[in-house]
Amino acid sequence: MNQNIRPGCKDIWNAFMADGASFGKYDVPFCPTTATQIPVYQVTWEEARQIHKKHIVKKEYDYHENAFVNWYLDDYKFDGPRGIWNGYKFVLKVLRHFAGAITPDFSTNQDFPEAIKIYATYRMRLYGYWLGRNGIPIINNVRWGTPETFSYCFEGIPVNSIVAIGTVGGGPRKLVDRERFETGLYKMVEALRPHSILVYGSANGECFENLRAQGIRVVSYQSKTATVFEGRKRHE
Repeated sequence: MNQNIRPGCKDIWNAFMADGASFGKYDVPFCPTTATQIPVYQVTWEEARQIHKKHIVKKEYDYHENAFVNWYLDDYKFDGPRGIWNGYKFVLKVLRHFAGAITPDFSTNQDFPEAIKIYATYRMRLYGYWLGRNGIPIINNVRWGTPETFSYCFEGIPVNSIVAIGTVGGGPRKLVDRERFETGLYKMVEALRPHSILVYGSANGECFENLRAQGIRVVSYQSKTATVFEGRKRHE
């Protein structure tokens, strides 16, 4: 890192997060998996903030939640001027009360410019690397798009580790997305050879059965939206 910075300059790129990191293709940082256990359950960042606020209001400053925090949300709910990129100190403050975190899920939508998709991948790994260096147990989120993303979207993730994916916003449940999702899922397994895949959302479908048949552990976590929807159906 270049320390010869002019007085008054501000690090809007969060370059300090990369201190001590190693880099791969496109300078995507390597993000070690520092979690050693499969999460008991997951909550989104939005839910984690609500939990944190409730405890602080009650002056419960030493609380602990046995959940991993994820960012399987629309980007506007955690990114932007007042999001986690600029509010990293608050993020760390909250996460210290939780069991660990899945690295942020910055979008790589297929209609995005390639430069933005590469930058999203860079930020996922950088943020996760920094959280891990600050003592937060980390599991890498894997996000892919259309086939051109395969050349970089798996960069910076350890081989033969635990990885996490989200199927809440699309994935195999929607026919229009299924082929793209399954192609990327199999490509991810080929590239990273994970021993465990954590799925936030539905893990039903032939593609997941195929992975289980290969000896890969697939663990699914029901989203809050699905839980609420099921509750409504039971009361209809």
